[in-house]
Amino acid sequence: MKIVDIETKIVSLELKTPFKTALRTATHVEFVRVKAACEDGSFAYGEAPATKAVTGEGIEEILAGISHAKDGLLFHMPKEAIDILHGMGGIGSSAKAALDMAFIRLDAIQSGRTLEEYFGITDKSAIQSAITISYNGVDEMLRDAALACEDGMSILKLKVGGDISHAISITTRVLEEFSHAKILVDANQAWGLEESLYFCKAMQDSAIELIEQPVKANEISALKEIKEVSNIPILADESVFTLEDVKRVVESGSADMINIKLMKCGGVTKAIEILEYARAEGVKCMLGSMLEGPHSINAALYLAFAYRDVIGYIDLDSPMLLKELPNELEFTYRGSWIEPRF
Repeated sequence: MKIVDIETKIVSLELKTPFKTALRTATHVEFVRVKAACEDGSFAYGEAPATKAVTGEGIEEILAGISHAKDGLLFHMPKEAIDILHGMGGIGSSAKAALDMAFIRLDAIQSGRTLEEYFGITDKSAIQSAITISYNGVDEMLRDAALACEDGMSILKLKVGGDISHAISITTRVLEEFSHAKILVDANQAWGLEESLYFCKAMQDSAIELIEQPVKANEISALKEIKEVSNIPILADESVFTLEDVKRVVESGSADMINIKLMKCGGVTKAIEILEYARAEGVKCMLGSMLEGPHSINAALYLAFAYRDVIGYIDLDSPMLLKELPNELEFTYRGSWIEPRF
């Protein structure tokens, strides 16, 4: 059945506490929800959050992108619409991601399969997600880490900024006080090459799991230099949006791992292309997210279960950061563990 309607609305969900990184501060998860409907009455949702600091798309840009694409997608079968969507210009990666995940679900519905069957999920045992500790003063971050651990979290992702002394201090303290937890450090492009090398040297004997995107997205040569001297694995995030970006980073040896986010790459379809490439090349990935709504987190979690052999780390903690858990989630969060409801 062909797609006959595409509607959008803006949704805002309140966070428990403000979410702070080196790039932004947020008190709410705000996103565009897309509803795509077919002539037989079947429908599916997709979502894209406002993440202008990363993708260049705020709410207005996402809405404009979907509006721009809409006429070219209507009156096509979902599978055809996916191909058309990814051949389009004039639409950002987040807007594409929202439409793509809706069309993927419609394609599954029309093929008579559940998404579990569609993605070939066979292992439904629980997986673990990191939880983000927002960028704040050391004492406040330690309190947040303690609360997270009390809630059953055991993978802590520390957001740090350009102050290397602060980054070293909070990382050292968290390692000392929460020795049972795995610690990830995310600089969100806040450092230069010199600061990055200083941090790596200062923390070289520590038990940090990885350092995420220490330098600006386009500073691939600096990223490579850091990776070559660091005994802590380096994860590329903002440097890798597309499969072509991933190939450039992997083939140049500029990072140990890559962070895949649906909003960066353009949705489930493009994430699968990257995951298949990573599987073939033996590259471990993080499956990450922005501050996202339940339908986009659902889409990412299906991939997390389907590609658990490729994905070394999962950072899909948006539901845990919300003041109220959305009932649209198709997965159960128990501390750091996530289980499917299917």
